[in-house]
Amino acid sequence: MLCLSSKSDPRKNQILANLKDDAFELLKLHSSIIYLDKGTVICEAGDKADHVYFPHDGMVSLLAIMKNGQTVETSTVGRDGVIGAMVGLGHFISSVRAIVQLPMNVSRIPAARFRQATAKSKAIEWASIHYNEVLLSQTRILVACNTFHSIEKRFCRMLLRSADYSQGTSLRLTQEFMAQLLGVRRTSVTQVADRLQRMGFISLSRGLIHISNREALETLTCGCYQSLLKIAGPETLLWPGAVSPMAQASEMAVQRDVRGLGHETEVS
Repeated sequence: MLCLSSKSDPRKNQILANLKDDAFELLKLHSSIIYLDKGTVICEAGDKADHVYFPHDGMVSLLAIMKNGQTVETSTVGRDGVIGAMVGLGHFISSVRAIVQLPMNVSRIPAARFRQATAKSKAIEWASIHYNEVLLSQTRILVACNTFHSIEKRFCRMLLRSADYSQGTSLRLTQEFMAQLLGVRRTSVTQVADRLQRMGFISLSRGLIHISNREALETLTCGCYQSLLKIAGPETLLWPGAVSPMAQASEMAVQRDVRGLGHETEVS
């Protein structure tokens, strides 16, 4: 499901929030805010990228597709990232399926407009390159995780990451969908989910997984969960020329103080 929205703030996206005003305005000028429901396929592997998406919330899974139709998640994108930014540097064809895992508002920009903005702004170019490295780092971790760690550890890692993006404990995830993301049979996911429910760590209902004991899941999962958190942390999402939210707030405070001093001088 796709529909226009006007109530969400583009600066909820951390990349857009870290752009200086001139670069941000280049993108805002040609962007529209839309709502994407769970299950929306943003693009298929092999598709030409027509738009660039900056999530304000929610979560997108990027899936590798095998010839036999099997899938596995290679990385995730939320409000910390962007989907399709490499079109700004001439990469037009998607190598993955991008599917909405958690409903979201996004700023959507036509690919041609984004290329024009990238050509005009070094900051946007740097942001695109930098986040592509973040995605590659995610992929490296998930390749190792999928190879060496048990389904239970990976299942817990996926639940925790989904909870982080949703900022809640109730997740609208089916076991069939999680099996597709993990690249395993549904029966394997069912066995793990039933065991965790018996232990009191999660509760299951139709199409819904509720996390009852997050600390227990953090104990059960592998170290890949913490590694993924570090990759998407505030420090790693800054690039040359980026302005951190803290720095922006400090600069605004200084400007207010200066204006206040000017007003006091005029009065005296």
